[in-house]
Parts: sequence; C-alpha cells; structure tokens
Amino acid sequence: MLVGAVFGAVLALGLPFVGGGGPASGTSAFAEEGDVVPVAATSPLATTGRTGDTASALAAVTIAARSDALPAAAARNLAVDTEHVAQKPVPKPVVVPQTPAARRGGTAERVAARQAAGQSCPGNVGGSAGGAPGVTSAGGVGGTTSGDLQSFAAQYNAIRVANCLEPVPMANFRYDPCMEQRLFWIAEDPSEDVNSAWGHSGTPRSDGAPAVGCDGNLAGGSGNTGATVAQKWWNSAAHQKSLYRPTYTGSMGGVVICFAMVHGGLPNDGYGFARAAARWGGC
Repeated sequence: MLVGAVFGAVLALGLPFVGGGGPASGTSAFAEEGDVVPVAATSPLATTGRTGDTASALAAVTIAARSDALPAAAARNLAVDTEHVAQKPVPKPVVVPQTPAARRGGTAERVAARQAAGQSCPGNVGGSAGGAPGVTSAGGVGGTTSGDLQSFAAQYNAIRVANCLEPVPMANFRYDPCMEQRLFWIAEDPSEDVNSAWGHSGTPRSDGAPAVGCDGNLAGGSGNTGATVAQKWWNSAAHQKSLYRPTYTGSMGGVVICFAMVHGGLPNDGYGFARAAARWGGC
C-alpha cells in the first residue's frame, strides 16, 4: 500500500511534464485567436500539445497577448476621416473672362480677394421687379411695360453676379415716370433723324419744344430690350461707373435702380426702335 501510494503521487506530479493532455495546476485555459510567434521565428508555428514547463517559459520570454484595444494614438487617428478628406474634390478657382468692361470694373481683383478670404462670389436673387403701366404718349409712342422692367432687372443683376458684385433686390427696380417723360419728348421730335434731341439735359429738339422730364443714363436703338440696354451700360466705362458702381461696398438693401423705356417715335420710328434711361437712386 505504501509503495502504491508513493508511486501514485509520483505519477500525479510527473504527468504534466511528460506529455499529459490537461492544463497544469493553477493555469487558466483560453483559446488564443492568433498564432503564437516565437522570438526570431520567420513563420507562425501552430500550438498543438504541451510546450514544456509553461511557467518557466513565460519567465524566460514574454510575448504580448493579443488585444482588441488600439493604442491611443491610433484611436485618435481613426476618429479623423483622413481618407475621405483627402479624396474630397478641391474646388476649381473661378476663371473670370477679362473683357474690357470686366477689367475696368475690377472683377478679377474682387474674385481674388474673396478666394483669399475663403469666400465665394455672391449668388443671384429671386423675385420680380415692380410693374410698369405701359402708357402711350400723346404722339402715339409706347411707354414702359412690366416686361421691359423685368428684362432690364434680370440682366442687370446677372451682370453684377457674373462680375462678383452683390445683386440688387428685385423689388428695388422701379419704373420712373419722370425719365419716361423725357424719353417721350425725345421720341416725339418731328425730325426724321432718330438722333435728333437724343442726349442729356441741354440737348435741343428740332422744333424748339422745351424739354420735360428727368435725365438719366441713355441707351437705345433698333431691336433693343431691357436686357440689351443693361449690357450696353455695363460695357460703357462712364455708364458702368454711374449705374453699376462697382466700387460701392455698402448694403444693396437700400439701393434703388430707376428705369424707363419707350417704343417707337415720330415721324416713322417703328415700335422695335427703343429708347431707354436708367439711374442709380432718385425715383
């Protein structure tokens, strides 16, 4: 009995070190998700069976256990979407055609200043211009229509926005009956010369009739519309400065643009021959 007990004790102590299948006493069992890589190994080795004195091996070489926790720096990097930020399209710089009118108006300089400040040029505004009565003069000349005013206002603002200028609120475009009276006076000149009486204050009429109405920036000709005269005024250095005021930096909310247009004239100007006037404020 004594010999058998001693032999049994020896087997119990020796089996863990000579190929027994169970875990050593005091060791927790777990499943390692990755392969164990020995120091200086060139490829992973599968862990099958026992590997000797586990406690002694761990004392000699410590291999970090696999963890799902990321280092703090990596976690911080993942919080920033650097991949998609890098793929984000870079806006192309606005290329402004340098027409003579744009050069005079300082368009390129405005665009560059806004881009340097991280800003874009102003967008256009919606809405409609005020109406116009479309009256007819005593001499049969057609007066300003709502369509004339709307056409002018839309093109005026389109030009401003294209040249990096703030647009005028559409409701601030006004029909001006005083300028219309002067245009009627010009159109009713009995001379066959369409340029007779055409001009600013002080220009006489061929029949000597005294001038009436209010002066403004003038434009006109056969086939003209509100839109075409808006473009003519932008293209003219003096009229651009007077009517568009590209150096103005105040609020556009209080700016009023006055407009009038007449169609036809004496003695035989057709309805398609238009005369227009506009000014910044004053109506």
